[in-house]
Amino acid sequence: MEAPLQRWRCRCAYDGAPFAGWQSQAGGRAVQDVIEAQLARVFHRPVRIHGSGRTDAGVHARGQVFHFDAAWRHGPAKLAAALRSRLPPAIQIAALRPAAPDFHARFSARGKIYSYGLFLGDPDPFTRPYVWAVWRPLQWAEMERAAALLRGRHDFRVFAAWNRTAGEDTVRDLRRLDWRRRGRRVRFTLEADGFLYKMVRGVVGALVAVGEGKLSADDIGALLHSRRRVAAVQTAPPQGLVLERVLY
Repeated sequence: MEAPLQRWRCRCAYDGAPFAGWQSQAGGRAVQDVIEAQLARVFHRPVRIHGSGRTDAGVHARGQVFHFDAAWRHGPAKLAAALRSRLPPAIQIAALRPAAPDFHARFSARGKIYSYGLFLGDPDPFTRPYVWAVWRPLQWAEMERAAALLRGRHDFRVFAAWNRTAGEDTVRDLRRLDWRRRGRRVRFTLEADGFLYKMVRGVVGALVAVGEGKLSADDIGALLHSRRRVAAVQTAPPQGLVLERVLY
């Protein structure tokens, strides 16, 4: 007797450098394409996966979540092993388990946590691929003043990619925005009920602009209210960004 169709929930991690982002691309170079190709080998048919959201080219993940539907009779441990068997080292299947039929990796999510890495000065070759190197001294007190204005529920369209927010509800609840410094390394942590396209990189870029004196904390408040982006709101580069966790 054939095994019944089952929904499977999977958590994966990946180094985004070799890939054209998460979402499937015509050239097959996205993380989704690579995982789907392996699932097709396991099940001998195409299997579509649905992620919690997309990440851009060069962006990393420790806790991306996706789901798929497939009939499998040998248990989750053997399915996870089969899925891992021919994936490249840059992709890790961290956990896999059965899910309820109504679970959806994207629409069931209640929030996400991202981190972003800065390095103050010249990083070594093993650090450089995962941080944004910032050379100017940063005014941390002014950055904290700006961060205090950004925390909470606001319209964040000014910090997102404008070409992708047309017609979208751009109000988000930024529950957490802080950072920790260890030597020359700085790790930002952002948690929200959801993020707009490139919003994390826009917020970090704006805070760095404040730290460098290109913007003031008051400018950040004015931007939130005006909803008009200015050139000083730079988008931080992708390599420092990591999707840490999807909240359900």
